[in-house]
Amino acid sequence: MASTDPPAPGPHGAEAPHEPALKRAIGPKLLVLFVIGDILGTGIYATTGKVAGKVGGALWLPFAIGFVVAMLTAASYVELVGKYPKAAGAALYTQRAFKVPFLTFIVAFMVMCSGLASASAAARAFSGDYLDELTNGALPPTLVAILFVLALAGLTLRGVSESVKTNVVFTVVELTGLTVILAVGAAAVLTGDGEPSRLGDLETGGTGYALISGVLGATALGFFAFVGFEDSVNMAEETVDPQRTFPRGIFIGVAVTGTVYVLVALISSLLVPTSTLAGSSGPLLEVVKAGGVDFPHRLFALIALFAVANSALINIMMASRLCYGMANERILPRAMGRVLPGRRTPVAGIVFVTLIAVGLVSTGEIAGLGDTTSFLLLCVFAVVNVAVLVLRRDRVAHQHFRVPTALPVLGAVTALVLAGPLADRDTGVYIRAGILVLIGIALWGVNKLVLRARGED
Repeated sequence: MASTDPPAPGPHGAEAPHEPALKRAIGPKLLVLFVIGDILGTGIYATTGKVAGKVGGALWLPFAIGFVVAMLTAASYVELVGKYPKAAGAALYTQRAFKVPFLTFIVAFMVMCSGLASASAAARAFSGDYLDELTNGALPPTLVAILFVLALAGLTLRGVSESVKTNVVFTVVELTGLTVILAVGAAAVLTGDGEPSRLGDLETGGTGYALISGVLGATALGFFAFVGFEDSVNMAEETVDPQRTFPRGIFIGVAVTGTVYVLVALISSLLVPTSTLAGSSGPLLEVVKAGGVDFPHRLFALIALFAVANSALINIMMASRLCYGMANERILPRAMGRVLPGRRTPVAGIVFVTLIAVGLVSTGEIAGLGDTTSFLLLCVFAVVNVAVLVLRRDRVAHQHFRVPTALPVLGAVTALVLAGPLADRDTGVYIRAGILVLIGIALWGVNKLVLRARGED
């Protein structure tokens, strides 16, 4: 579940005014749960089938590769959050490393847009086969997806307390759903059900370059399931002893979710034909139906709806806060920082990100929106991995985790490869991402002109 980082320290790298320190209430166990809860969600519930459509029965392979890529970048985040235990994420690291406000803004805006693409993919998943199981396909998918986004925006507008409490409930429910899938898989193995030979099928439409491109394309899409671990660094100022807590928290969180994802992919391919998975927007429901376990199909569909709703809620909530933060730092028009009286929620930010999400939902499908999320974050991850190396010259007084130099190098290279043309990706993904970035550049330009006219630039 992709969400967003807070903005950079300021439009020109200035430090924010001194504020009271946040309460350090997150210990090691709670941080692990936070990381796991932030990663789980739409990716595995909705894109498993689309990955199968790209790579065939060996759909576990892209998830395994994605697991390794996620670990490489996670190691870079662990070093940086230990070195700079501040709640600012990729934007802070970019600003400290390169000191180019425009680049910092682009990184922050891309993270925000990745969250909105993720929320839109969740909305599409919500309106697909999982909902059809409950309504017999009686509702128009695009309209349902738009209404879904508007409903979550309304919840976000109502207040952060209501949003966070809802998120806790949804996280417990989505964990239950994946536990059901693992139980179905265990039962299938014990009874000898399924088709093990399917696990080795690579159906990428060719050999050589086509094979590599197909696997990379499937990995790039599957990587959507791993996004979310990067958001945990925003809790650095509320974590007890972050220099020691974060290495264990992030590595265990990514390892647990990565293991679960690979197991779910193996079970899915073992029990369900590739063509069935590829044609479904609710692939894990197909696994439950094929598993021979007496678990109510409609109940699982309901669990899956909670899971994708959780991803969308987190991303809309966090994207609106990032928009609000950038407006307050004067790197977006100040009007976008308006707060709703009484509720004290960022109304302008919520309206802005909701409009973008509705536009994405209206023009994209699950695979394209999920791939857009991955593409934007892979670009950000490449910058973060380079930032680790650049910031080695910046010494700090306290001890912190230091990743072996080879890992951020590999992290940057793998992120760029998965974001590049070698990965079999639909051209529409690049167009969609480009339009989103152009919207950000336009807002940046308008804001600069206004500040210059006021003599504040």
